[in-house]
Amino acid sequence: MNKIAELKEEVIKYAQKLNSKNLSPLRSGNVSARVVKDGVEGFLLTPSGKRYETLMPEDIVFLALKEEYDNLKLFNTGLNPSSEWRFHQDIYLKKTEAKAIVHAHSPHATAVSTHGKSIPAFHYMVALAGGDDIKCSEYATFGTTDLSKNILQALEKRKACLMSNHGQVAFGVNLKQAFELAEEVENICHQYIIALKIGNPKILSSTEMNKILDKIKHYKKA
Repeated sequence: MNKIAELKEEVIKYAQKLNSKNLSPLRSGNVSARVVKDGVEGFLLTPSGKRYETLMPEDIVFLALKEEYDNLKLFNTGLNPSSEWRFHQDIYLKKTEAKAIVHAHSPHATAVSTHGKSIPAFHYMVALAGGDDIKCSEYATFGTTDLSKNILQALEKRKACLMSNHGQVAFGVNLKQAFELAEEVENICHQYIIALKIGNPKILSSTEMNKILDKIKHYKKA
């Protein structure tokens, strides 16, 4: 099995885990991985509108990163990539360290996102997303350039963010890391919802979070 075939199988594996781990039901959410195919830089992405339990390798779509390749032509060939392909492309173009992306409509992250607010440092683990809070991007219609722009703003110096009235997105150096970060974001959102039921939680200081951000660089290397 060649590298692209192996990566397609891995994309399917993590797309199905979106369902089994309760990060996204049925067809919602999407998964991608950066790859070079026939000398063209691009990424493999889950398709539009298919239940993940039925995915086959031929369903996983390759899209190019460069503008000279017209990805929109794919929609006329039957190879329909996720409608969110644009923000995957833009994240890969902006974030060279991103090798894999997981987008989920996970219950708690989506619930928090409907308030359109960042998650403050109520717990030091928000640092896993790369900063002293987890940003929430402004709302825009799915699949649009406006959504891509808003997500990139929220991902400034971050590896994950919420998407207002939509869900969350996370990236990593591989699919395992990206998926695990999405799980962490979901867990943090769950904790935040519980904390707010009691009242306004204590927020850690910038000084403390700077210490945490330094320590977190050496966390979860395996």
